Amino acid sequence: MNKSIIFSLLLLLTSTITFAQQSKYQLSSHILDITKGMPAADVKITLQKQIQGNQWQMLAEKQTDKNGRVSDFLPQTEGADHIGVYKLKFYVEPYFQSQQMDTFYPYIEVVFEIKDDKHYHVPITLSAFGYSTYRGN
Repeated sequence: MNKSIIFSLLLLLTSTITFAQQSKYQLSSHILDITKGMPAADVKITLQKQIQGNQWQMLAEKQTDKNGRVSDFLPQTEGADHIGVYKLKFYVEPYFQSQQMDTFYPYIEVVFEIKDDKHYHVPITLSAFGYSTYRGN
């Protein structure tokens, strides 16, 4: 009986520590290659914030994972204010070159505005000659 109580307490402690270490992020993205119906892995994405007029500040550079996702843009920390205009730049030409395909787009820029502290998901569906984007969740 004592062993099961100790085991339960250890499991609870481990779960609590793991949960506490998980960070929350305000922005994520996802690329789906609709030519293949598969995620686009290993695509570079940069995030920039508009600071004055037409000037942009580089904030992050990430690679999509095997599921075509980047889920850790803009860490949500206490007091953080991410309100503003942002640009995600998807470097898709190297991805298509790795698939032995030509593309019309060397890169794709998506400009959007964060107006509150909610989560923003900015995915793109992609082919070599077209793309679409929307605000996901």
